[in-house]
Amino acid sequence: MDFLAIDVETANSDMASICQIGFVIYENGQIKKEWSSLINPEDYFDFWNESIHNITEDDVIESPKFPEVYKLLKQNLENYICVCHTHFDRVSINRTCEKYGLPSIQNNWIDTAKVARRCWNEFAYKGYGLAYEN
Repeated sequence: MDFLAIDVETANSDMASICQIGFVIYENGQIKKEWSSLINPEDYFDFWNESIHNITEDDVIESPKFPEVYKLLKQNLENYICVCHTHFDRVSINRTCEKYGLPSIQNNWIDTAKVARRCWNEFAYKGYGLAYEN
């Protein structure tokens, strides 16, 4: 199966405050393309979020804003099934599109957390990390 695995980080609790996006495209089980960029969210950075991803306002001040990477994202995301861990990445991208008045990116998503919870009983009621202990 060919797919695109994506991850985003946000500057604060607003899901439209993307400060980093990265994706990897897999075709026939091999990495075809890797891409990552810091993004200037034009928003404040919360201490809690910084403690998770270690990205600061200073890191992104000269980085592109979301509309500058939108075309590249759209071209890649619309051509693959997108895989993310929880709904966070999908919702963040959609809300950031709304923030800038851009059309939402039309594609199919697979949520790996949801898949794991439905396939394995031991993960059905676990948190997002899906930690498993023997």
